[in-house]
Amino acid sequence: MIRSSLVRSLSAAAALMLMACAGLSSDASAAGREHPGAVTSSGSGGSWGWGGWGGGGGASEVSFNPKIKPGQIIVSFGDRRLYLVTSPGRALAYPIAIPRDQSRWSGVTSVSMKRVNPPWTPTPTMRAENPKLPAFVPGGHPLNPLGVRALYLGSSTYRIHGTDAPWTIGEAVSKGCIRMYNEDVVDLYERVKVGTRVTVTWQQFAAY
Repeated sequence: MIRSSLVRSLSAAAALMLMACAGLSSDASAAGREHPGAVTSSGSGGSWGWGGWGGGGGASEVSFNPKIKPGQIIVSFGDRRLYLVTSPGRALAYPIAIPRDQSRWSGVTSVSMKRVNPPWTPTPTMRAENPKLPAFVPGGHPLNPLGVRALYLGSSTYRIHGTDAPWTIGEAVSKGCIRMYNEDVVDLYERVKVGTRVTVTWQQFAAY
């Protein structure tokens, strides 16, 4: 009954979830302490008897600006790509969903925290806008908007994360977060460490 109720609530709120990069409140580390399951990989779609996320995965190796040092992440909203610079003049390029016009931002930050199967807690504002939203979605559930991995950016509420809606990759749909295919965010998660420099820009790099 609990599972059925949660699935019904999630389905009713699907439209808002697809538009939101929502997630934990402003104190991500506190949210992790409140829900210790965020730091484990025990959750899975299968445990809920659901079909799973599926779809997507589009990383490719590309030529890149040789002036940018390896080991950095460059998020180009202009290209709708996330680049992981692997060597001088080379990078792995991942397709992403980007923020809507009203949620545009840019700057330099770093990966401050990593989570496997992060839980999703809608903000009070989101629940006020849509009371049908569940108070909490456990990590590993296939309708969790954060997908299977999350990289937290600095002290902000922005994240690089997976998705429960792979058909939105390549679109301008989020409230500020960088959304990836689950297959791609798993690959990126394994390649980067806490402390990795992240530059978010509207500059385009596809011409390299």
